[in-house]
Amino acid sequence: MKIIRVALDVPVATLFDYRCADAGDEDVGSRVLVSFGKKTAVGVIIQVGTTSQLPHSRLKTALRVLRDVPPLSAADLQLLQFASAYYHHPLGPTVMNALPVRLRRAGKLSRQAVTGYALTAAGMAAPPDGLPARAIVKRRLLALFRQRRTLDAAAIKALAATAPAALRQLLALGWVEPWESAPSAALTPETIIAGPALTPEQEDAARGILSGLNGFNPFLLLGVTGSGKTEVYLRAIEAVLAAGRQVLLLVPEIALTPQLETMVRSRFPGFPLVSVHSGLNEGERQQHWLAAQSGAARIVMGTRLAVFTPLPDLGLIVVDEEHDTSYKQAEGLRYSARDLAIVRAQQRKVPIVLGSATPALETYHNAVTKRYRLLGLTQRINAAMPHIECVATRDEKLQDGLSQHLIEAIAARLGRGEQSMLFINRRGYAPVLMCHACGWLSSCHRCSAQLVLHLRDRRLRCHHCGHQAAIPVTCPECGNQELAPLGQGTQRVEAALALRFPRARILRVDRDSTRRRNAWQTMRSQIHAREVDILIGTQMLAKGHDFPHLNLVGVLNADSLLYSTDFRAPERLFALLSQVAGRAGRGDTRGEVLIQTEFPQHPLYTALRELSYAAFACSLLAERKQAGFPPFVYQALLRAEAPRLDTALAVLARAAQLGRDLSRRVTIYDPVPAGMVRLAGRERAQLLVQADSRARLQNFLSAWYEKLAAETSSRARWSLDVDPLEF
Repeated sequence: MKIIRVALDVPVATLFDYRCADAGDEDVGSRVLVSFGKKTAVGVIIQVGTTSQLPHSRLKTALRVLRDVPPLSAADLQLLQFASAYYHHPLGPTVMNALPVRLRRAGKLSRQAVTGYALTAAGMAAPPDGLPARAIVKRRLLALFRQRRTLDAAAIKALAATAPAALRQLLALGWVEPWESAPSAALTPETIIAGPALTPEQEDAARGILSGLNGFNPFLLLGVTGSGKTEVYLRAIEAVLAAGRQVLLLVPEIALTPQLETMVRSRFPGFPLVSVHSGLNEGERQQHWLAAQSGAARIVMGTRLAVFTPLPDLGLIVVDEEHDTSYKQAEGLRYSARDLAIVRAQQRKVPIVLGSATPALETYHNAVTKRYRLLGLTQRINAAMPHIECVATRDEKLQDGLSQHLIEAIAARLGRGEQSMLFINRRGYAPVLMCHACGWLSSCHRCSAQLVLHLRDRRLRCHHCGHQAAIPVTCPECGNQELAPLGQGTQRVEAALALRFPRARILRVDRDSTRRRNAWQTMRSQIHAREVDILIGTQMLAKGHDFPHLNLVGVLNADSLLYSTDFRAPERLFALLSQVAGRAGRGDTRGEVLIQTEFPQHPLYTALRELSYAAFACSLLAERKQAGFPPFVYQALLRAEAPRLDTALAVLARAAQLGRDLSRRVTIYDPVPAGMVRLAGRERAQLLVQADSRARLQNFLSAWYEKLAAETSSRARWSLDVDPLEF
């Protein structure tokens, strides 16, 4: 009797055995429908054998092996098993959550086999006047087919709203035809558009990567903003595609995807590209995933969840902005997509390129110690590095958060018809509403945080748990009617600039203003068309965007991260400010960056003005080594949450005792309240574990996790975070 071991999406660290007479070794990785409790569930077959630790009388029979899509490959399962073991998360949820939602359900799949459309010989031979003069969209679509030979659905939709209807008419004429996988005609050098000439530094970097395409070789591409890192990526991608292999390109944010996607499509028009990120609907995610698994998609671009996308012909992985904390999953399987990408490259014996202007210190340390190969781009392309100036604000009374120097600089840029950007990493109108009579603050009753004032919506909102409340007419504590906003957010800065510069065209870019689908793409088009004079935004504007007419960047409230107790705060602030400063002066005019601060002589700002990442990173690494922080030690954080803080602390105290009984070769600190103690109505605490060896820490965590799971307490929920980034 055949026995299958099945991974199910249940929070227990075990596989489940079922009888399955028709299962074979070829079904490992296949989805299977089974009875679980009183319900049916979809799982993935991990093993096929003939024995089970359970008696046969207790084994249920699997309902059906789902063979409507190909199984996960051995390489895919190997990566998922590694992630489960390293991050100490049950294998079932790890495997199932890597699948598109529709593949986790038992319903019939609405598969669309067509992944794109190709120009036929008849379409190529069609006379230029074969379409009516008024059929503008059809003419443009046919011209695009003749230029690229093949187009996928996304490229067709991007042409015009009526392009799908025009496509149907071209199909009826026989000028184009659908295809399920990339036609051989598409996979030729002729469908690769030549890029610009490389600088000597880019030539050296590209040559270095191309020399390591035949095996696992990790590269750190350290390039200042505007130095052409993307063009180096594209040269490496070109070589891999020409060799018939697939490429995985990871980006930290969905907002970065459209711009880079357009660039990649225009360079490789004959090579199908799919995107994988949380902004896709269920049907899109399924189709893109299947196109990648079948090999039809030659380029897969996406955010952190794309690291698990099956790619049978994987030849290269690129991780853009590798330092970005968005690559770290904050709940469930708390994985780092960057780190798993490195593991995947090692398992598949392919190169990986990590690109950044300000790499994570762990990555930079690996490069300077020769574990990674360091490639440098120190000069901008056809542009000078921006001039960075710190504006001392300690003795100045700011006007709505703006210094006089910054206001005058904005006015000067407006007078010259140039664009300016103000960066403030706080959305909303003001961080808090305050009563000056009694000191009341608009606090969230569910979190250890303030309710942010959103004046346009007349609401107070918690940016952590989502709680909303109406703006009170009077102070809830003393009845005072004069409640005042305290501090600045993007909306307040926008309102202040609109009063000061009434003729300026102002655009605010934050999570509130880009909530609608395709809102950011529209805004980006407005910026490039010079329909915007002043940009105001949060981190969304800091990463990867190229605005050639933006010559002034002002940074508000830069000092906030200097007060943080997190040892990674200086590294993050330097990276953030470097990215923000990099938006300025990418055209013909040298950019100017004004950073408002009360501490203009702080070493961090000195390094920033000198554009010296290497010196700053080396000083931080020396401090980390002396203090015993990563990358010189390895950490894990056990978190617990409960209705009461003392309950969470008690559970962690018991966990600490279990750990100390297991080993004295790791350091187990005492449990403490979390940085944000209360979140969404629950009190949180944490326990730090540290070791000077990754293997030693992992061996301890494996034994400790078993003890913790055996002593599961209903009094508190707990989770383990390996290599934590947030404390």
